Amino acid sequence: MNGRDYNRLSEFSILYIEDELDLLEHTTEIIEDFVKIVYPVQNTKEAYGVIKTKKVDVIISDIMLKDENGIEFLKKIKKEYNLEIPAILTTAFTDTEYLLDAIKLKIENYIVKPINVKELLNSLHDTLLPKIQRKEINQTYNIIKTISAITDSKQVEVIKFIIKNLDSENMFNYSYSEIMDRVDISKPTLIKLFKQLSDLHILVKIQNKKHQFNENNLPMLG
Repeated sequence: MNGRDYNRLSEFSILYIEDELDLLEHTTEIIEDFVKIVYPVQNTKEAYGVIKTKKVDVIISDIMLKDENGIEFLKKIKKEYNLEIPAILTTAFTDTEYLLDAIKLKIENYIVKPINVKELLNSLHDTLLPKIQRKEINQTYNIIKTISAITDSKQVEVIKFIIKNLDSENMFNYSYSEIMDRVDISKPTLIKLFKQLSDLHILVKIQNKKHQFNENNLPMLG
């Protein structure tokens, strides 16, 4: 697949497990420019701590770790934590046994060291692409459903802006003036839209510049 857009990685969190400190720091420094956040750890004990407390979208793990085999770690979080997190394995070895184990575990990709950064970014993109596509489809569907709840065509661009700028907790963090800087709409029309959405419990004000978007309150289509 050519023409990958690495900007699409910017909303995702990565757990990176590598016991070689220099490699861990070097690779983290590169990929953190493309993703939302990287949690770099040197062993699976630290990795379990991240899994328990942070949202992780994909795991990059070396196979031959000092405290635990990377494949065993992935098996454990799947079985004991009931987590289906896509993973990319890295290794300096090309042992068939590891390849077979990775295939059985349905690992998304397998990268041989030394790590080629472009190959890693391509792998991250392809691994996260289903999540990216699901989010884009969901955004489009929510835009359509939200538009069906209003009558003023001038407000459509604002609705698109709101939904495309929700954070991971479906919070919208913009003031009226910030919206008007980005969308051509008058303040009265904007206030009217927010009141409509508030009355329908679709967009509820939590505090200044902070609104909760509730997609469960969107009207059903069809």
